[in-house]
Amino acid sequence: MSHTEDDAPEFDHWHGELRHVRGSQLSGNTNQTTGMTRYEAVSGKTVGSTKVWMGQTHVAPSTNSGDHHHGEAETAIYVVSGHPVFVFAEGDREVRIETEPGDYVFVPPYVPHREENPAEEEAVVVIARSSQEGVVVNLPSLWAPVDRDAAPGSDCA
Repeated sequence: MSHTEDDAPEFDHWHGELRHVRGSQLSGNTNQTTGMTRYEAVSGKTVGSTKVWMGQTHVAPSTNSGDHHHGEAETAIYVVSGHPVFVFAEGDREVRIETEPGDYVFVPPYVPHREENPAEEEAVVVIARSSQEGVVVNLPSLWAPVDRDAAPGSDCA
């Protein structure tokens, strides 16, 4: 079935409203992982997005997050400050990606990983996910079987 301008849906995509979220308005009412604080900026709850979630994560000095994954969401990470380390399992060994400000990291769906901050200063990263929610599934280890049916934000530990 083809559509013409005459039978366009009621929502006018050409005249949608841009949404502005100030840094001071970020919400900490998100699913959390030990050692990290996530702040939500763009989501279904904050701006009505349906395909993307975006926010900031602060990793405390000299700490590690718990092992976790982000469900079916793809995750892109931009390092704003600090030198966070991203750890994942490859076979029976841990792989460590050491980063610095300006670096990007991509985390595929369901990949168990953790963030570490070995420095004595907080690390701040900007996160974007292909979901309108900040999905976090906490795990007991990087090698824990991933339950793809776990509810977003559920704790598998």
